Amino acid sequence: MKKLTLAYLLLFCVFAGQAASAELDKSAPDFTLKSLSGENVRLKELTGQVVLVNFWASWCGPCRKEMPLLDELHSKYNDLGFTVLGINVEQQNQKAKDFISELNVSFPVLLDDENTVSKLFDVEAMPTTVIIDRNSTLRYVHYGYKAGDEKLYKKMVKALIRE
Repeated sequence: MKKLTLAYLLLFCVFAGQAASAELDKSAPDFTLKSLSGENVRLKELTGQVVLVNFWASWCGPCRKEMPLLDELHSKYNDLGFTVLGINVEQQNQKAKDFISELNVSFPVLLDDENTVSKLFDVEAMPTTVIIDRNSTLRYVHYGYKAGDEKLYKKMVKALIRE
């Protein structure tokens, strides 16, 4: 069992590393999406801030665990030029509304019901987290979520805020 788990972990790290490395250090693709509050949010308008973009779905168990932790990160560093954008990838917006209402997060939640933005960012798993620096450069891509990943996000966000 340990060999199988280790082999799976190594395969995942190699695959995720290859997928992410193709994206890094390039300008993040610009997009505009409607938020749950009805406003249009454009990524380019957030240039000058560190932005964590989290692609999620209401049926995703790890998303449910990660969402409150992302909200804490957003609340803690928002005044320092950091924001979280949650992007729901489901075609039915009501599921996203119910999910966010239940979890009561404070960061903007956007609707990508046609999956145009998730395709731009090569989203392959739920959740997928992307961190963009103040110059709109893609600095980090992470597929999935396991307990403790938020510590890495925090470390990266703090470093990028200081840049």
